[in-house]
Amino acid sequence: MAIFDLNINGKQHQVDVDGDTPMLWVIRDHVGLMGTKYGCGIAQCGACTVHIEGVPTRSCTTPVSTVGNRKVTTIEGLSEKGDHPVQKAWLEHDVPQCGYCQAGQIMSAAALLESNPDPTDEEIDGAMDGNICRCGTYVRIKAAIKTAAEMK
Repeated sequence: MAIFDLNINGKQHQVDVDGDTPMLWVIRDHVGLMGTKYGCGIAQCGACTVHIEGVPTRSCTTPVSTVGNRKVTTIEGLSEKGDHPVQKAWLEHDVPQCGYCQAGQIMSAAALLESNPDPTDEEIDGAMDGNICRCGTYVRIKAAIKTAAEMK
């Protein structure tokens, strides 16, 4: 066990865990933020996506020891009131069905639009590749990303 000082959603958190503990479990079990979901545990589904220094990162395979003092943003930290353009567009297009994958989808889409404010269909497909929606709302996801891009 070791003590790690983490910057999550702009707040300092100190956790006492093994260095190989995945950030997913640190975020959920030690910090108490439940928006980041466990999906597959092997970085293949995207449900656990968070931003580390703005880069979409699969938290289920990211050991806490590799994070250091880099800024971590979870779905809870994307916006205080749930009014990020991607979140607003998600509602406008009625994207969620079961909702399980949505935090990871939104975090990937937000990172895409931060780095590329006017993505093409192919760029959206590339950025969202690996984010699995078992309900199959991919058409609405793409439409919502385009709407969010217009809002920015």
